[in-house]
Amino acid sequence: MNILDKIIKNKKQEVADSKSKKSVEQLKDSEFFGRETFSLKETIKSKSGIIAEFKRKSPSKGIINAQLSALEVVSEYEKFGASAVSVLTDSEFFGGSFEDVLNVRNHINIPILRKDFMIDEYQFYEAKSIGADVILLIAACLSPKQVSEFTDLAHSLNLEVLLEIHTEEELKHINKNIDFVGINNRNLKDFKVDLQHSVDLKNQLPEGIFSIAESGIYNEDDFKFLKEKGFDGFLMGEYFMRGNKIEDFIANVTM
Repeated sequence: MNILDKIIKNKKQEVADSKSKKSVEQLKDSEFFGRETFSLKETIKSKSGIIAEFKRKSPSKGIINAQLSALEVVSEYEKFGASAVSVLTDSEFFGGSFEDVLNVRNHINIPILRKDFMIDEYQFYEAKSIGADVILLIAACLSPKQVSEFTDLAHSLNLEVLLEIHTEEELKHINKNIDFVGINNRNLKDFKVDLQHSVDLKNQLPEGIFSIAESGIYNEDDFKFLKEKGFDGFLMGEYFMRGNKIEDFIANVTM
């Protein structure tokens, strides 16, 4: 069983537990469920294109930074030009929580991507209830039919959809309603990083679709390489969580 399989097995149990504690109707009664969402499509064009991530740990890297608070980090991200923030809500493998989103929602005015492994309709109502604006669909753990159905559900809740792919086979998961296609530079099964693989895959995307380079962007040269290859957005977490200043990074890559 690879890492992704372990995560999905755990996620199924986690969702079942959540359903037993809180109904969809209760989620709809939450403070944020009726709020007007922010659009990543707009901010990705008007700002840096960086979706800056708050992530305490990962299966491949272990603890990245367990000291900083979500509010402290994402406030800096917004202040210095991030187009959006990504917040991990998986607890077991990434050290995230719903509270990380809830604690920052009223303090920033850019989109929040709920970063998790979405396998059940219930999770979309959760995402809406905690104040997310965008959700992630991972092709590696969903069928094309599920991606299509989940995309429609997300849009009915005014949530934008980022579809993550890593292989040529997963191109078939793309449908006309997807808002963004993210290409993960890191293979979720063995966590190896290959930027050129992502560029090759990007060249096969449908024309006109927003493309996001995800993960494995470790320095300014990586960013510039991917930007020159035509990516519209850049999902970055570990680089900033290890203490590199987003202020300096954005200043240097936009010179």
